[in-house]
This record gives sequence, structure tokens and C-alpha cells, in this order.
Amino acid sequence: MKIAIVTGASSGLGAEYVRCLAEDSDLGQIWVIARRADRLEALASSCKGKTVVPVPQDLTLEESFSALRRKLEEEKPEVKVLINNAGFGTLGDFDASDLAAQTRMVDLNVRALTAVTRAVLPYMKKGSYAINVCSIAAFAPNPRMTVYCSTKAYVYSFSKSLRYELKKKGINILAVCPGPMDTEFLPVAGIEKGSSHTFDTLPRCSPSQVAKISLKKAAKGRGVYTPRLFFKLYRLLAKLLPHSLVMPLSKT
Repeated sequence: MKIAIVTGASSGLGAEYVRCLAEDSDLGQIWVIARRADRLEALASSCKGKTVVPVPQDLTLEESFSALRRKLEEEKPEVKVLINNAGFGTLGDFDASDLAAQTRMVDLNVRALTAVTRAVLPYMKKGSYAINVCSIAAFAPNPRMTVYCSTKAYVYSFSKSLRYELKKKGINILAVCPGPMDTEFLPVAGIEKGSSHTFDTLPRCSPSQVAKISLKKAAKGRGVYTPRLFFKLYRLLAKLLPHSLVMPLSKT
């Protein structure tokens, strides 16, 4: 049986990925992973005609990886699609930040993505692919989101290197790097209107479009997808200019 696995599936971009994948007739099931079981149940009920399996887990905890490995070992599915979407950020100066929130960010954005990918890879075959949800924050350091942009730089580098390693097996890895989206990410990060001039003025990406287009690009073997021309230009600028010049522009 072919399945998809989506982390951070309870809302926002993760839920949009599930809705898109529910239209894939090649998939027998979609496993959805997040902390909020009630949200996962509601999402499963809304996807008519597709078996969506809620897997309530807190991916900042070591036992969640063991639970996922056990489930994979028991059911031995073929994982056609892996979406690593779980993650969060916070806004503010690092020296005034909450330590627990910063380390939890590293656990979820970096450690969990790494562990889930390693657990799932043995069940992926030629033609399968993973999408790692990255960010434009990966392209250059973002003052006031120092830990977040650093975790996304890891995801960006990890995705590119792993894609190179897996080419011989016919498995693709895509890093999707959107700009801000009007999802729960912003209020969770403490980014309300007026808290950041950068976020107030940046154009928004559509979660449904990001999900739909990135799935198509991943299936076609693309390695990086950045929505909107504005953010594509920023990605190019961050490549060409020293980060010391880019940081005043990227400051959140």
C-alpha cells in the first residue's frame, strides 16, 4: 500500500498538503502527525473518499520517533510522499528570549525533521519524494528571528545534500521556501500587526498554492521551490551579496 506522511498536519500549510494529497488516487492512506488529536480527527473527517490516519504525536519528544518507527515496522507501507512541515518560530531579540522556546524550536525544526526523515527513508522507493518545508529565512540571517532562520538554514542545506545522495535511488527531496503566509505560524511567533515592519509590508504566499505547486515540482524532480517573484529575487540577492549587507533588509 502506498501512503503519504505529513507532519504538522493539524492546520495551515500542513492541512493544505493533506487536502491536495487526498486527490491522489495512487495513495491508499495519508498518515497525519501533529500534537492536536482533535484537529487531526476533524481533518480526517473532511477528506471524503480517502483514508486519513491520525497519528497524534509531539515531535519534540524522543518517544514520538520510536512510535513512528514501530508503526512503520508493523505496517510496512510504501511511502510515496513525505511532507516535513512541523515547525515554528518566535520573534524577538535572542538575549531576551525564553530559553525553553528557543531549544524547543531546534528540537522541532531540526531534530524532528532529521529523525522523521531517517525513519521513513527505508520505506521510500524510486519515484517517491519528500518535501521539507523551509523558508525564505534560510537564505540569509534574520535578526530578531536568529534561531528560527538558523534552523531553516539547516533544513535548506540538509535537503540539498540529501537530494544529491538519493539521486542514485530515484528519490527526490524538495526544499520549499515560502515567504509569510497568513496561518497560525504568525500569531504563535508573536508576529501581530505592528510588531514587525518587515512582516507588515512583505507580500503573502497562499498556503493552498504553495502546497499544490510544490507537490507538482517535487514529483518532477525539482530541488528548491520559492513562490512569488519578489522572494525569488530575494533568494538571488542573498546569494550574490555579503550577508552583512543583506541583514539590514532581512531584519524582522
